[in-house]
Amino acid sequence: MSISTPGGPERRPTVVSTGKKPAAGRPSAGAKAASGKPAGAGRSGGGKGPRKPVTPVKVSQGRSWGPIALFTAVGVLAVAIIGYGAWATFQGSKPWEDRANSIDGIVNYREKDPELVKGGKHQQGAITYSVLPPVAGPHNDAWQNCMGDVYTAPIASEHAVHSLEHGAVWITYRPDLPADQVEKLAAKVRGNEKLMLSPYEGLDKAISLQAWGYQLKVDNADDSRIDDFIKTLKVNASVEGPTALCNQGVTATGTTPRTPQQLGAQQ
Repeated sequence: MSISTPGGPERRPTVVSTGKKPAAGRPSAGAKAASGKPAGAGRSGGGKGPRKPVTPVKVSQGRSWGPIALFTAVGVLAVAIIGYGAWATFQGSKPWEDRANSIDGIVNYREKDPELVKGGKHQQGAITYSVLPPVAGPHNDAWQNCMGDVYTAPIASEHAVHSLEHGAVWITYRPDLPADQVEKLAAKVRGNEKLMLSPYEGLDKAISLQAWGYQLKVDNADDSRIDDFIKTLKVNASVEGPTALCNQGVTATGTTPRTPQQLGAQQ
């Protein structure tokens, strides 16, 4: 059927076939036209397919130095503690003679004057000593009580040397040493067997420590070498062994040694 128009019968539009099929998933031109959407509508990126999601960029905040510094400090401290423990164990395993010789300022008369320290014979009356305060040599047959005794007046060297032979450490100090310094020394001695303390006239330093064959002089009671001397030489320096007595000795003060009669009266 034809429709009459002023210009003649209306003709249907002629569709020219190209012989090609629409690509899979792609609508034909006619379908596009029918849909009313322009070609490529509904696609993003100019027909290049769906846009891939953008991966967020992580911003580095830098290292946290606080915990690192803390762990480093703890590690250094641990190494120091372990190292000191190993050193202390090694020091403790050394012979006491080696430990004594390692004390700074100590005088070892066992090496310096072997004849002096061979052993002391008993002798009555006053004795002249070449080392003051004496560290060895002949001595009275009675020892000074050395059960942690704190003597506030000088004592006889002849009795004190006998105590050294029994393994005691005799701490002496100048009579003008301040009271607080004397008390620090007394606190180390008081009640501790194989120790005794007394003032001593004419010291060239404030404090002098004696054990059999050893001497150490220091300037004040806070010197750590005092404890080293006591720990190392008490008992160890004994000539008569660890069972030698420190009790039942002379408790009287005075620089004149006691006679047998005086000792008998004391008992």
